[in-house]
Amino acid sequence: MHPILRNTLAVLAGIIVGSIVNMALISVSGSVIPPPSGADVTTTEGLQASMHLFEPKHFIFPFLAHALGTLTGAFLAATLAAAHKFKFAMAIGVFFLAGGIASVFMLPSPAWFTILDLTFAYLPMAFAGYAISRRTIMA
Repeated sequence: MHPILRNTLAVLAGIIVGSIVNMALISVSGSVIPPPSGADVTTTEGLQASMHLFEPKHFIFPFLAHALGTLTGAFLAATLAAAHKFKFAMAIGVFFLAGGIASVFMLPSPAWFTILDLTFAYLPMAFAGYAISRRTIMA
């Protein structure tokens, strides 16, 4: 397979699989940690209106979704890429970071969560995905 095609497919696979992991965790989060009483978490407007009811425990799954989605996507991109594996893993991190920044503007959240999420869920997880990929390939 041509390296450019392989690298393009690696990035697309990383974005798609990372997004699936993210959404899967968000989908099950309400079953593990129920939302606050009276909170409508099915729409953006409902989340905006009820964000003041959320406790720190309600932010565990969003953080895990962002971090593990990025980690998985970056790992896959780095594993599948023909070359420049680090750059493609970090590109996945930047892609999801952009989504995280957009989310901050659409869904106001507590400052502590915004800082934690934007600082640790994206670029560090992309780097970790790359590092895990290197260990997997070398083994």
